[in-house]
Amino acid sequence: MNDDTGGSKISDTSWLKQLARLFSPSPSNSDEVADMLRSAENESIIDADALQIMEGALKVSDLQAREIMIPRSQMKLIESDSSLEDILKVVIQSQHSRFPVVGESSDDIQGILLAKELLPLVLDGKESFNLKAMLRPANIIPESKRINVLLQEFREQRYHMAIVIDEYGGVSGLLTIEDVLEEIVGEIEDETDAHEPEQIRKIDDNCYAVDAITEIADFNEYFDVGFSDDEFDTVAGLIIDELGHLPKVSEKVTINQFNFTVIAGDSRKITQLEVTKSES
Repeated sequence: MNDDTGGSKISDTSWLKQLARLFSPSPSNSDEVADMLRSAENESIIDADALQIMEGALKVSDLQAREIMIPRSQMKLIESDSSLEDILKVVIQSQHSRFPVVGESSDDIQGILLAKELLPLVLDGKESFNLKAMLRPANIIPESKRINVLLQEFREQRYHMAIVIDEYGGVSGLLTIEDVLEEIVGEIEDETDAHEPEQIRKIDDNCYAVDAITEIADFNEYFDVGFSDDEFDTVAGLIIDELGHLPKVSEKVTINQFNFTVIAGDSRKITQLEVTKSES
């Protein structure tokens, strides 16, 4: 029978049947599912964007909270005895919408402050400010929490942030629903997101400024080197492990052919490094 529509006739079967044919026999693991999805993309049954989302969903099912959380050193915390003025400074500078509020230590999570809860104070005046009354309960999860389960809890219980704790009950980091979704669909930027500055910046022919939180994988790619990231994710972790202590500003260490000098930090973390390479 002729095709009277003038359009191209794909085949005698629908694209759904084509996809089902690719999935036969049934896959036995996620790697086989991923291979089948890539085959479907090659056959133009699904497009590249759909493939990316499906692969992201498969990856999330194998991840735990510790693998994608924002580490403790990068959390924006508000102390429970902070003044309204100090809190507003943190909100304005970070442009986040939710903030963990802590007591005497950063492990003492007292609740979550929503930035929008501060808006009525513009009309009512700061005399009505009561931080404790504004706090929402904090949702606490272990580092081993599976991300697909967490995403379901985010949806069902309608919360957007979880505090991650280690086996000793100390705070390891935090996760938001946006962090989880970005693992599936890629980075989500809004109009308030500033472009991230480069974490490795060349100063001259053999001198580089490096953010201490630069991931070892990114450092390896930039310098074509092979530092292990099995135990530590960042260059800061690599340096602290090599020295055996938290270094002070101006302290130096050489690892392989790289000379690291701490140029900024405080009593809890290092933030900026100067890096040079020794001549072979």
